[in-house]
Amino acid sequence: MRFTSEQRLDDGVFERKFTLGEIPGILWTPGSAPAPVPLILLGHPPLGLHKMYPRLVARARHAAADGFAAATVELPGSGDRPRWAAAEQARADLRRAMEAGEPVSAEIIDALILPLVDKAVPESQAALDALLSLPEIGGPVGYSGGVISVGIRLAVVEPRIVAAGFFAGSFVPRTMFEEARQVTIPLHVLLQWDDEGNDRQAALDLFDAFGSKEKTLHANMGGHTGVPQFAAEDAAGFFARHLRGPGPNRHASSRW
Repeated sequence: MRFTSEQRLDDGVFERKFTLGEIPGILWTPGSAPAPVPLILLGHPPLGLHKMYPRLVARARHAAADGFAAATVELPGSGDRPRWAAAEQARADLRRAMEAGEPVSAEIIDALILPLVDKAVPESQAALDALLSLPEIGGPVGYSGGVISVGIRLAVVEPRIVAAGFFAGSFVPRTMFEEARQVTIPLHVLLQWDDEGNDRQAALDLFDAFGSKEKTLHANMGGHTGVPQFAAEDAAGFFARHLRGPGPNRHASSRW
């Protein structure tokens, strides 16, 4: 990991951009919390860190206010990373189907999502290796948002992630439903009931498939961008419960 820039935001949050090999990323740490602190890994759709930055930094500021570090890495084929021909073709096929008002086929979903999961998850794990080696970050780790299939795979294979908050708003291959049955960590799932780009019934079926004993579905009226403010507060409470307090891999500090 190599830090390439740093700045102090107006609320005291320390923002550092980094590269992990050729992968860009951003780390935010709280300005006043005693180190080391838990970490929330912020997922995002494959639109590029530059485009997603306003939403990511807003989420990171909320995490820092609760005493957590937050970090994110660029997805394969997105932002300034090299173009990925297969992903570009899958996105083009998806756009054509949606513009024509046609159902999005399972073949398109598989081609769009499964290779992304296979590439993104090991990169996220490598990022965790580097981030958790920093003295200011000690775990435990939460995962928030992003392409839900990436989050599902991480929840299955990455033992350092102890809780996850998912946004039910992306296409999910049928094979990921089987992986969802292997997820056992606490989950907080947000569903926008009128999300025009989401199959509501598929989202409900996926929630039912998760194997976690503790899983909560928060469904709100409105479209993809109509998430109410209190939904973010509920998610913050979820991470506060699971990233603080006594238990395996948690710090002895009374604050956590």
